[in-house]
Amino acid sequence: MQFTRLRLNGFKSFVDPTDLVISTGLTGVVGPNGCGKSNLLEALRWIMGENRAKQMRGDGMDDVIFAGTDQRPTRNSASVELVVDNSDRLAPAAFNDTDKLEVSRRITREVGSAYKINGKDVRQRDVQMLFADASTGAHSPALVRQGQIAELINAKPKARRRILEEAAGISGLYQRRHEAELKLRGAETNLARIEDVLDQLRNRLNALERQAGQARRYRKIAEELRRAEAVLLYLRWRAAEDERAAADTKLTEGTKAAAEAEGAARTAAKSREAADTALPAKREEETIAAAVCQRLIIERDQLDEREERALGEIEMLGNRSRQLSIDLEREETLQRDAGGSIERLTEEHSSLQSALASQAEDQQRASDAAKAAGEKLSEKETTLDRLTEEAARLAARTNSAERRLEEATKTAGRLDQEIAAAQALAKDLDAQISAGEAEMAASTSAEAAAPSPAEAAETQILAAPHAPTTTPEKEGETRAPQSHSE
Repeated sequence: MQFTRLRLNGFKSFVDPTDLVISTGLTGVVGPNGCGKSNLLEALRWIMGENRAKQMRGDGMDDVIFAGTDQRPTRNSASVELVVDNSDRLAPAAFNDTDKLEVSRRITREVGSAYKINGKDVRQRDVQMLFADASTGAHSPALVRQGQIAELINAKPKARRRILEEAAGISGLYQRRHEAELKLRGAETNLARIEDVLDQLRNRLNALERQAGQARRYRKIAEELRRAEAVLLYLRWRAAEDERAAADTKLTEGTKAAAEAEGAARTAAKSREAADTALPAKREEETIAAAVCQRLIIERDQLDEREERALGEIEMLGNRSRQLSIDLEREETLQRDAGGSIERLTEEHSSLQSALASQAEDQQRASDAAKAAGEKLSEKETTLDRLTEEAARLAARTNSAERRLEEATKTAGRLDQEIAAAQALAKDLDAQISAGEAEMAASTSAEAAAPSPAEAAETQILAAPHAPTTTPEKEGETRAPQSHSE
């Protein structure tokens, strides 16, 4: 194969479409520095599959696109086309149909490159193999760049070997061997993965076999369970039939019992009608008993009021006793202050002894009378408590009578007996209330007479300080019996 033409469009400094014709023999390009001679060699490397931006003297592959100048705008794409003479039919079988091969590569900014051979899209590897079979390529020593002669002179034997292999035309075999090795390693990797998948499938198969065994056991147990359930349902059905027969028998007996109960209900209804006929008279008697009960409640309230008044008088007497105690303390203080006067009054003490003896006897009598009055008052309070308890019992009996009146609506015969008992009880209550009123009147008169001795004693005590011979000591001795009497 022989290169016959190179066409550049937008590649580096070749912004306009440019054709380089490579004729038979020696073709040279002459020009000053910077005219683009090296760009032609880089275009050949680039179209033969070079992907290293540094080999293109740039930072990125997009740097091969024309970057623009002050007079011309930037291009968005670049393309290089190489025409190869294939008259000897040395190209690979996929591209060996024509005498001329047109290999092109086009790059678009920020998109990437695309390869075509005779207008058909191909892979980069196909282009590299095409030129490798022709003992050339992007990395071929035949493409001499700046400084490469010195590198070849100083190269190691391994690097020189590449030149000899390319000259012998076997560099494509090494490329194919490298691809075969890659494919073999890929096949080995796939085999290892297949072994892993087979192991997983074996484990899965074992698990499925265990599940299948479990499923078979489940079907067997389910079949036995269905048979057992069928037997159980049959037994339950037989038991339900027996229970239904027993229930029918009970239903017949219940129907008979219901008929008998209905007859008894009719009899009870007739009895109730008779009781309703006798009920108005019973209700009238109930009203009379309620009036009697109300009168008893009123009398009980009156007794409570009298009790409260008696308690008020007792409280008043207690207040007076406390006041006398306070007066006694005050007199004792005066007695202590009058200690200096005791010597002066010693001569009068003998003359007052006789008067003090008679006064002590009066105080003793007053004290006895007050004590007797207190005892009578306690007795009256006891009587009052007893009457209160009897009133409570009367109220309880009244409640019992009311409940018996309610029960009288159900049993007419029993109502008559209870009403008779209630009337007798009402008579007894009247007698008890009369006796209680008499006792209460007696206790009231006793309470009215009880303060008289105490008042007489208090009058004597109050009159004692006005005597011309009274001393603080004598007054204190006189008030002590008075406090005891109160």
